[in-house]
Amino acid sequence: MFPIQDQISVATKANLEANLALYTSLTNKALESVEKLVNLNIATVRMSMEETSAATRQMLTAKDPQEFLSILSSQAAPKFEKAIAYGNHFASITGAAQAEFTKAAEAQVAQISRKMSELVEEAAKKAPVGSDNLVTIVRTAIGTASNGYEQLTKTAKQAVEVMESNVTTAVNSLSQVAAVTKS
Repeated sequence: MFPIQDQISVATKANLEANLALYTSLTNKALESVEKLVNLNIATVRMSMEETSAATRQMLTAKDPQEFLSILSSQAAPKFEKAIAYGNHFASITGAAQAEFTKAAEAQVAQISRKMSELVEEAAKKAPVGSDNLVTIVRTAIGTASNGYEQLTKTAKQAVEVMESNVTTAVNSLSQVAAVTKS
């Protein structure tokens, strides 16, 4: 075997091991996030059932329609507040998961880019005379791929920021509605 082929095999093995570690880490983070969301939803459903049962018992004790409507309206504001808290908690869990995924992906891409550059430089040192154009093409391709990924990452981050802004706006709107409803 030629020395460059040995280096490619070593680089490929290291890359596969790094990818496996990344996938394992991301899978664990995803499972943690799903577990948190499931626990949040179970707690929310349990609390909702208990509150609905208590509210129903309270409404059944109403002596007239006026008291029934008063009990019913007094329960609206706390429900809004709980919906807002749920939305904030949900956004917190998903935002943390997204940040972990982005961080891991950026680290992996940086590592792969660095390894590829090292491999190309090593190959360029051992390349036969006259292959400078090929080495230049490979370097350009790696640079273009890195730039493309950086642009994709920036766009994804902007999309997440817009989504978070929209969620914040919606939560603020619900808070205002809850405040007006309390009045």
